[in-house]
Amino acid sequence: MITWHRLFGLALQDLFAASSYQVEVEKDLSVQQQRLDITIIEQGDGDGAPVPDLPDGLDNLAKYNLVTYKSLRQPLEEWTLDELLCHSVSYRKLVSPNIDDLLPVQNFELYAISTRYPHNLAQRETLRPLGLPGVYEVRWGSRQVRVLVLNKFRPLPHNALWQLFSASEEQVRFGSQHYQFDPAKTSAVMNQLFEYYHLEGIVMSYTYEDFVKDYTRDHLHLLTPKEV
Repeated sequence: MITWHRLFGLALQDLFAASSYQVEVEKDLSVQQQRLDITIIEQGDGDGAPVPDLPDGLDNLAKYNLVTYKSLRQPLEEWTLDELLCHSVSYRKLVSPNIDDLLPVQNFELYAISTRYPHNLAQRETLRPLGLPGVYEVRWGSRQVRVLVLNKFRPLPHNALWQLFSASEEQVRFGSQHYQFDPAKTSAVMNQLFEYYHLEGIVMSYTYEDFVKDYTRDHLHLLTPKEV
């Protein structure tokens, strides 16, 4: 099974590296291992550098941000939102001082991130556009859930991470040319990304080797003459 959400979580860890937020992947919420895909948590008093040019849709980050992620072959549906809402209840209890002293609900934001538009869900529920392509909101139970559709985001440099996970060759190419990964993590993440696309049967004439050439060319100015 392709662990798309794990790879997506690793990419988000890179995005928030050195910031005041910590990204956790597959957070275990119970003895029976009910795992939440990704959490993005503000650390301490907000120390750390702000994330420059956050991707569209992450403008409302709270102290605790719970993320469910669905890749190309995984539908974002009602059950997904049910799970996310249940996870948010368990997680709020987990991080609060005690059950009688729960942290304010305003400290928690919920995100449902999907590679493709959830047409079936949209036929039954109202996905309210929030003014930017790919950014929606849906009322689920007592909460508002921010819905981000990766293949609908604008091809702009600050959206490069979203483009990488769009499953569109043109958008993946744009993302790989514009996203500034931590060099220590670039090879592992990008290699897995292109491998997963291949396993999903998605034709990519733009290959990992093309990415390496583009990345090297764009970063030659960081090398000494000897390294070049």
